Amino acid sequence: MTAADTLSQPVGRIETAQGPVIDVRCQYLPPIGQALDVVNDNNRYVLVVYQHLEPGLVRAIALHAVSGIHRGMAVYDRGAPLHVPVDGSCLGRMLNVFGDPLDGGPNLPNAQYRNILALPPLLSDTLPSTQILETGIKVIDLLCPFVRGGKTGLFGGAGVGKTVLMMEFMHAVSAGMQGVSVYAGVGERMREGHELWHEMADAGVLAKALLVFGQMDESPGVRYHVGYTALTYAEYLRDSLETEVLFLMDNIFRFVQAGSEISGLLGRMPATMGYQPTLLTEVASLEERIVSTKSGAITSVQAVYVPADDMSDPAVATILGHLDSVVILSRQQAAKGIYPAIDPLRSSSRMIDHRIIGDRHYHVALAVREHLARYRELEDIIAMLGIEELSPEDRKIVERARRLQRYLTQPFNTVADHTGMPGARVPLSRTISDCEAFIGGKYDQLPEADCYMKGAMPV
Repeated sequence: MTAADTLSQPVGRIETAQGPVIDVRCQYLPPIGQALDVVNDNNRYVLVVYQHLEPGLVRAIALHAVSGIHRGMAVYDRGAPLHVPVDGSCLGRMLNVFGDPLDGGPNLPNAQYRNILALPPLLSDTLPSTQILETGIKVIDLLCPFVRGGKTGLFGGAGVGKTVLMMEFMHAVSAGMQGVSVYAGVGERMREGHELWHEMADAGVLAKALLVFGQMDESPGVRYHVGYTALTYAEYLRDSLETEVLFLMDNIFRFVQAGSEISGLLGRMPATMGYQPTLLTEVASLEERIVSTKSGAITSVQAVYVPADDMSDPAVATILGHLDSVVILSRQQAAKGIYPAIDPLRSSSRMIDHRIIGDRHYHVALAVREHLARYRELEDIIAMLGIEELSPEDRKIVERARRLQRYLTQPFNTVADHTGMPGARVPLSRTISDCEAFIGGKYDQLPEADCYMKGAMPV
């Protein structure tokens, strides 16, 4: 049986084919977002309808390489938008945008399907995000806590530890909170996906994780839709397992870039700085589905590339508008050996409110920020004149800030084999107590080296 035998009568034929842009002359108009099939020998190509050009003519984008497609080929209507099979056995697997395995394993059972382009839950079915999701990572839980059911942006360049930090989030949710993780690799390199797969297996995280990849060499249609596919699986796991789901996306900027490529292929007029005019709508269609419901919560961590370090870039500004927490990874921190290389003064969270986190956590976080900010102000003076030239009060603040800076470093479970240091997970209550002790002067006589790369301080 060939692939064509499984399809119904053709809905139309290809009129023009220019790269991944396919115009189809149809007997009727398939709705926007409908999936169409083109069959050549035993190869099947999937198209997604994007525009209605005129009665009986639609413009679609191909999700496969288009070699072998030509004018006059028959086009079949799937009768539904692009959808993927969903099943509890998806955990521990690596899939592509269509839900097909990339790990050499069996196909997922096709008893149940979900459309990848869906509306967010009704407002009446969502729950407000007013709880902290503890990660066990001291600097995050104290100064820029994650929102349970919220969205966090992870801003950083290459080599500052984004992937390691994401793997540690997976480990924290799967091991510490009995949750599951879904990783969306948008425009990932083959090398990155291969390394992540094996590192997660070695770290024991893979059994409670699902990886969905749309690789860098694939069409913009695949790179655009793979985020929706991963989010569809996250929604399914939230609703079926009724648990915490950590949704990681690397990199959401590539999602925006893929949308820009598609917009250009469709002939739309570029908007600000060359981005697509539908930028706000496309980002919102993905972000607004990341919500908490009565079934469970999806907590999203998204890596965001910042072009030319310009936080006012339209794509970055659009993504920022949807985030609850912002974590900035700094190359300067990494150069000092501070890992995770999070800049505590530029990172922020809307949860830092005494009405949400309580007075004690709020005042400790504020005091830690004040110490670190004062130390940063005095760094140039210390470099030129030496710490001896500071007033006794400033010297005390600087010494405590240096200890706090080193205390907020932490060994991770996911890289324990490489560093030789066992990972540490510190409860938030213990982090607050330790920081109170540092600020109160309890550890003023402790060598700075004894604060570096530790878990909680000894009682």
